[in-house]
Amino acid sequence: MYPLLFRFLSRLPLPLLHGLGWLLGWLSFALSGRYRRTLFAHAEQAGFPRSVALASVAEAGKMVTELPRLWLGAPVHLEWEGRELIEQAIAEGNGVLFLTPHLGCFEVTAQLFAQHFGDRMPVTVLYRPARQPWLREIMEQARSRPGLLTAPTTLAGVKQLIKALKQRQGVGLLPDQVPPEGQGVWAPFFGRDAYTMTLSARLALTAGARVLLIWGERLSWGRGYRVRLRPFRPEAGGQLSSDPQEAAHQINLAMESLVRECPAQYLWSYERYKAPSGISHAARLEAERTS
Repeated sequence: MYPLLFRFLSRLPLPLLHGLGWLLGWLSFALSGRYRRTLFAHAEQAGFPRSVALASVAEAGKMVTELPRLWLGAPVHLEWEGRELIEQAIAEGNGVLFLTPHLGCFEVTAQLFAQHFGDRMPVTVLYRPARQPWLREIMEQARSRPGLLTAPTTLAGVKQLIKALKQRQGVGLLPDQVPPEGQGVWAPFFGRDAYTMTLSARLALTAGARVLLIWGERLSWGRGYRVRLRPFRPEAGGQLSSDPQEAAHQINLAMESLVRECPAQYLWSYERYKAPSGISHAARLEAERTS
């Protein structure tokens, strides 16, 4: 049933899917008190008014309903801002690490890159396999595109990412995703400590890697997407620190700068400040104390 519904939705126009997403987002908001509390608390923590949190409700719904079209449907309108940064990195022979937060449509960033640059620089994206077998199968099928490779969130996947960068290829991941216990450090994110992966900094320090910030803006009325690229300029010294905690803070600051470009499209309902399962009791208490 679910695969058939997914394939049916993939044939619908993007404006209609975004309209369904608007409804889905507000339905989730109306039915879940926990969702509302998390949404408002995270936006307030970042210094944004409730109007921004409310605007993000529909965007979160669109993020779900647009996936069938992006994975299995006809191509949608995609445009660039800052593609010269990629051209420069390729010309200089650098591998590229793309960092994007849970902002806008991060699915299209890798697709657009592979479409335009995959023949010169394949890109490997880190992903967490779906739990449902039918969705996992569709996801693997959808992401098997020329110039686009995937790496699971396992040790083998991490080795795959490091190898890709050393071969002067592209790598993409979401550094604001909460990692498993032991694979992160506590670092400020919008003024509150969040368990932050150390992998992004490790990859960024790989010899010859160029780091670029990227996010996919969802255009209004289902008109498509605009992929925006920014150079990574670490604060506090101008270069990425070799200290894991300081480097995590620098990358969090970079993610904050992207979120501020369009806060209404950030996924404020994401449990960014949760303590991962298996973390030590003392660390969990410290996380609760600072929350």
